[in-house]
Amino acid sequence: MTQPPEVPSALEGFLALYGAGRFWDSHEVLEDEWRRTGSDFYQGLILYASAWVHWERENAHGVKAQLRKTLERLEAYPLEYLGIDVAALRDHCHAVREEVAQGTDDWPGRIAPLPLAVSRARLRGDEVELST
Repeated sequence: MTQPPEVPSALEGFLALYGAGRFWDSHEVLEDEWRRTGSDFYQGLILYASAWVHWERENAHGVKAQLRKTLERLEAYPLEYLGIDVAALRDHCHAVREEVAQGTDDWPGRIAPLPLAVSRARLRGDEVELST
């Protein structure tokens, strides 16, 4: 029986910090691995975490801009990648952008980060980030 692939440690670190609400730190922990691999997927996650840094600062323009960039980076990826539900992430980006675009002052309280986690059942094993 084949062992399931190991989740890259940088991704695990990112997810742990992101899940703890430490969006800036999660962004930073994945940055070196993104630079090393050139992974658009990692860059998409970095941009997504960055959007939540802007949310904490109540910077609507920053949230919308980072989520637009996130969508650009993740558009070519399948519905599931590296064990993450990419379809849900893209849907969430669209929904948050629409909510923020309404322009009301209470937008920060009406949105929240999407919980992100790796499902080992969703790991295909052929993801480029697993071999680098």
